Amino acid sequence: MSIVTQAIATADREVRYLSKGELDSIDLFFRAGPQRLRIVSILNSNVGEIVEQGTQRFWQRCPITPSHSDNHTFQSSCLRDQAWFIRLISYAVAVGDVDPLEASGVKGAKEMYRSLGVPLRNLAECMRSLKEVTLEKLSLDDAAEVGPYFDYLIAGLMP
Repeated sequence: MSIVTQAIATADREVRYLSKGELDSIDLFFRAGPQRLRIVSILNSNVGEIVEQGTQRFWQRCPITPSHSDNHTFQSSCLRDQAWFIRLISYAVAVGDVDPLEASGVKGAKEMYRSLGVPLRNLAECMRSLKEVTLEKLSLDDAAEVGPYFDYLIAGLMP
């Protein structure tokens, strides 16, 4: 839940107006908006490169994994899924909250991959590789903003 939604929901539940501290938090959220939008733009325009480089890095670490097989359909599905995770990260950055990751990424994905026989440790390692490549494309300040979303996703996908 974004800081704005959370502050309003809390104030409404307590039947009161927003406090000075809540208003300051909302103000900070909006002032950081240009940075978040810039990061989202970078992720969107580099998703293909991030997935390609992240995949190669992952395959160096885990050469024996279902996505690194001669099954091109399965491999394409894995690459598509990696791009989907980058998109979820971009949503989380845009709203400044892990809700998009929690709602779509962690809950359903963990069970889906488990049912497909994909080792969850490999999936988490793949996300680490995507994280590394992504952070290399960002300034230190932008990387500090994005890193925790990847960390949340990786922790949620661990067995």
